Amino acid sequence: MRPSPRPAGLPAVHAVAPYENAVRAVLLAHKERGALGLAGPLGRALATSVRAGTGQVGAAGPLLLVPVPSARSATAARGHDPVLRIARAAAGELRRTGRPARVLPVLRQRRAVADQSGLGARRRRANLAGALGVAGGGARLLVPGRVVLVDDLLTTGSTLAEAARAVTEALGSDGRLACRGVCAAAVVSASPSAFEINRN
Repeated sequence: MRPSPRPAGLPAVHAVAPYENAVRAVLLAHKERGALGLAGPLGRALATSVRAGTGQVGAAGPLLLVPVPSARSATAARGHDPVLRIARAAAGELRRTGRPARVLPVLRQRRAVADQSGLGARRRRANLAGALGVAGGGARLLVPGRVVLVDDLLTTGSTLAEAARAVTEALGSDGRLACRGVCAAAVVSASPSAFEINRN
């Protein structure tokens, strides 16, 4: 997927479907209405995206799925962290099919951010700049594998670009990972415009 404009630092992103119709309804039901049983099918979809993104990477080691964190207030209001739940289901699916994978929820929000809905690409980038960081001790957990950032939805790419910045900054540039930080990003769904760009 390739949002336009593409934010600096955005890794290669893979998605299963455009964010419309049934896909949109399923993601919203899981995220906002507590339809927790949908985590399984969404996790299988995310695992497909992860496979697409990591098939191009020849580095050894387990797949380390790093979910983009929800704001604490959103997690409290929803009663769960939807991206973390989907990531766990995806890791289970990957392991069932012979790909070593685990979820490492090491990203944290370092400061409050405004609600992203309704913000354009430029305002989203400004809203998220410097907002994420890796928890203390988290960087050492990322060293032995291939980091794949995961989220439920790609809109402008600003969130994944900020997550990539935070992970890369925490790991430093000493080459401890074959990918020097983030190898890829995977989402269940992406805005239809990102799909249109990739058809050309």
